[in-house]
Amino acid sequence: MDSFAFIIHPIDPKRDVKRKFPFLGKVLNAPLINFFSTFFPPVYLSEIQNITSESTGKTIKGWLIACPLTSQRMVELPEWVAYRKIVQTGRLAERLGADIVGLGAFTAVVGDGGITVAKRLDIPVTTGNSYTIATAIQSIHKAAKLMNIEVSEATAAVVGATGSIGEVCAALLAEEVARLFLIGRTEKKLHELHSRLEGNSSAQLVVSTDLNSLWEADLILTVTSSVQAIVQPQHLRPGSVICDVARPRDVSEAIAKERDDVLVIDGGVVDVPGLVNFNFDFGFPPGKAYACMAETIALALEGKFEDYSLGKKSNLRQVREIAAIADKHGFKLSGFRSFERPITDMQIKTIRENAKRK
Repeated sequence: MDSFAFIIHPIDPKRDVKRKFPFLGKVLNAPLINFFSTFFPPVYLSEIQNITSESTGKTIKGWLIACPLTSQRMVELPEWVAYRKIVQTGRLAERLGADIVGLGAFTAVVGDGGITVAKRLDIPVTTGNSYTIATAIQSIHKAAKLMNIEVSEATAAVVGATGSIGEVCAALLAEEVARLFLIGRTEKKLHELHSRLEGNSSAQLVVSTDLNSLWEADLILTVTSSVQAIVQPQHLRPGSVICDVARPRDVSEAIAKERDDVLVIDGGVVDVPGLVNFNFDFGFPPGKAYACMAETIALALEGKFEDYSLGKKSNLRQVREIAAIADKHGFKLSGFRSFERPITDMQIKTIRENAKRK
């Protein structure tokens, strides 16, 4: 039976450690977890069962495994230390018999975006970025329709536009919207991206390093590799949609408490085909996964065991290819979630009404 493994790691240290080690999550504070994560070995979490393709009937299995490093430690440590720990976790995937391994959250971001890790492992590696991009764009279109926003007339923004996910998201949106803000930290890189996109863009392109520019946007995709939330309540105009693809999150939870007039959605949440059982609580309801994990699963269902979605530049061809593969096997964009909680039709209606009043 073909198989896969997917690597996750602690993002919220206390909460996520508690999922596997309740006692440690209770007695250790976040700074101690950050410190000790350097010395922990890779952790086996669960076997994933009953994934079945809708088109071929093929069934595969997989494993969830954890790289112990927290997001903060991956940023603080020398790259070679982070690489070594991720590769150790990949070796666990090899011993389990996985045919391909996916890198989740910061394990896909650190260093060169999976290239070094792939060179050091004997099985193919993917970051899942291609399907993450495909589902992010699908989510923005679906949310825009629900909020009565006409995409072709809208102003959009991509935060983290010069990153591996952000650049392709920007390229796709530049063909669809009226105006597009390219937002990032480095003005030089943003202007270089502007030059690359300009010839194929129907949108007016605007470069900005200021998050206050988001006030002008109807539709926002945020895809940075920041450790802390960067998008705050004052940045968003009433009636706007913001799709947060980043893990850890780019969008502050204060928005959920203070802004009842904007729609915040978690990016890239999909339904996995079959009666899938992850046998581990990673914060999602049964049968649902992030798109980066779903890409790994879809490649295994397709029997496409090759390095995929690696490096700091995403490939538009791969984005379209993996979207077709996922659709073939029965992956579907899930109902919207916001800060890991489902959003109801009534809540969306209320957001629309509050936005009109403001």
